[in-house]
Amino acid sequence: APNITFIESPTPDHHWCIPFTVKGNPKPTLQWFYEGAVLNESEYICTKIHVINQSEYHGCLQLDNPTHLNNGAYTLLAKNDYGEDEKRVDAHFMSVPGDVNGPILDPDVYEYETTPNDLGDATNNSNQITSTDVSNKENEDSITVYVVVGIAALVCTGLVITLIILKFGRHSKFGMKVHGEVKGVGLVDQIWLSLQDCDNEGPSSVISNDDDSASPLHHISNGSNTPSSSEGGPDAVIIGMTKIPVIENPQYFGITNSQLKPDTFVHHIKRHNIVLKRELGEGAFGKVFLAECYNLCPEQGKILVAVKTLKDASDNARKDFHREAELLTNLQHEHIVKFYGVCVEGDPLIMVFEYMKHGDLNKFLRAHGPDAGLMAEGNRPAELTQSQMLHIAQQIASGMVYLASQHFVHRDLATRNCLVGENLLVKIGDFGMSRDVYSTDYYRVGGHTMLPIRWMPPESIMYRKFTTESDVWSLGVVLWEIFTYGKQPWYQLSNNEVIECITQGRVLQRPRTCPKEVYDLMLGCWQREPHMRLNIKEIHSLLQNLAKASPVYLDILG
Repeated sequence: APNITFIESPTPDHHWCIPFTVKGNPKPTLQWFYEGAVLNESEYICTKIHVINQSEYHGCLQLDNPTHLNNGAYTLLAKNDYGEDEKRVDAHFMSVPGDVNGPILDPDVYEYETTPNDLGDATNNSNQITSTDVSNKENEDSITVYVVVGIAALVCTGLVITLIILKFGRHSKFGMKVHGEVKGVGLVDQIWLSLQDCDNEGPSSVISNDDDSASPLHHISNGSNTPSSSEGGPDAVIIGMTKIPVIENPQYFGITNSQLKPDTFVHHIKRHNIVLKRELGEGAFGKVFLAECYNLCPEQGKILVAVKTLKDASDNARKDFHREAELLTNLQHEHIVKFYGVCVEGDPLIMVFEYMKHGDLNKFLRAHGPDAGLMAEGNRPAELTQSQMLHIAQQIASGMVYLASQHFVHRDLATRNCLVGENLLVKIGDFGMSRDVYSTDYYRVGGHTMLPIRWMPPESIMYRKFTTESDVWSLGVVLWEIFTYGKQPWYQLSNNEVIECITQGRVLQRPRTCPKEVYDLMLGCWQREPHMRLNIKEIHSLLQNLAKASPVYLDILG
C-alpha cells in the first residue's frame, strides 16, 4: 500500500512548493484536496515529480504566485490497488493585505510600515481592564469610558487633519503631502477607474483598435502637441512592435517627418535572400522566425537573423510599419538590437533584426540561477556570478543612456525585453512577443491596454506620466530582476495588491546576492518624486565602476 513518508509546509523557491515523498508499488496515483474539496490543478497549481528512486517518488505541489486566498489546509491522497494513504499540511503563503499584525513571510518585500502608538496604547489599556479584579467594577467602567472617549477624540482629530491635508497639503507632484504610506479607502479601485477611463477615451487616446498592449519606446519632441488618430498615430513607432492600443501620454508630442534624420534610408532586402529556418515565437503583430539572410554583409555570405512578420496588411498597419522602420534605422548603438532592414516584396511585410543566440534575458537569468536545476533537462548550467550580473546591468544602462540622448522613452523596460548574445553581450530589444509569453507580467485594463505595473512608478500608475525618470524607475526594477536571477517583482502579490504597495511607497527588498552599493543604486531609482531619482548617466557610471572592480569571466557561458 502507498505510504506518504514526508510532507511539510510550503517553502518559497522559484515557485512556492509543498514538498512530499511517497512510497508505493505499483506507482500510486496522487490527488490533492484543498479545505476538504478536490483541488483542480492548472498551469498555476500543479504536481511536479522531481526524483523517482525505485518505488519512492519525491515531488511537490507547485503554486505560482499564491496569495492569502490560497492559505488553508492541503491534503495529499496517494492510492494504488493495494490501498491508500493521506497526509495533511497547513499552508500560509501571505497575510491578508492591510493586516499589520500578520507575518510577512517573504523576505523579498520591504515595507515602510509604522504601527500607530495610539493603537498600542489602546491595546495596553484593554489588557489592563481585562486583568482588573471583578471587585473593582466601578474603576473598570470608568476606565472603559475614558478609553472610548479618547478613541473617539483621536478619530475626530484624524478626520480633521485628513481634511486639512486634502484641502491645503497638495504640494507634491502626486497631490499628497503625507510621506510613507497613503491611507485611504478604495485607492486601487480609484486608480483602476482612472485607467479604465483613459482606456475608453476613444480614438484620441489610442493609436489603434486592433491588439492589446502597452507601448514601449516613445519619442519626445519639441514640436506642437498633436493628438493621435485612429489611423495610427506616432506612438505606434516603437522598438520591435507595430500598432497596439496604448494610453496617450499628454506630455508627449507627435513625431513629424522633420524630426527624422535627413539621411534616413531604410535598407530593403530581397525576399529570395531570406530563408526561414524555424519559428521563434508569436506576438500580437505576427510571427518571429529564425532565418538565414544572404548578401546582407559583404564579408559574410549568409548570417543568422530574426525576422518579424506583419500579419495585418491594412493601410494603417503598413503606415505604422514604414514609420517604425525609419525610426529603427536611426537607432544605432552597441546595446540596442541591430535593425538590418525590411522586405516589402509581397506579403507578409518583414522586418529583419540581428539574432541573439541566448534569447531573452529573463529566461537566461533563470537558466543560470540557483533554481536552474529544477527546470534543466540535462546538465545544470553554471550559475551567474556577481561580476557577470554587474556586466549585464551596465550594458542595459548604456543602452538606456543612448535612448535618453535620442529623447526616447521606452515605457516597458524589463529583462524580458532584453536579449542575450554570445560572450554575455546584452542588448535592449523587443519583438513584441513578451506580452504573450509573459502575460502575467501585465495588468489588463478594460480588455484593451496591458500595463507592466510591476515595473511602473507611482506617477505612471496614477497619472499616466511616462518620462525618462519613469524609465529610471524601471531600470531599478531590472537591476532587482538581475540580482534575483529573473524573479518576477512582487511575485507573491496580485496585480491589485502590487498597485496598492507601489502607490503607498513600499519598495522591493534587497536581494540576497545583491551588494549594498547596488541596492543603494536601486533605491536611488525608486525615489517617489521623479526629479529626486538618479540620472541615467549617473547610474551607468556607477555600474561601470562597480563592474570594473569585479572582472568578468565569460568562458562558462559558451
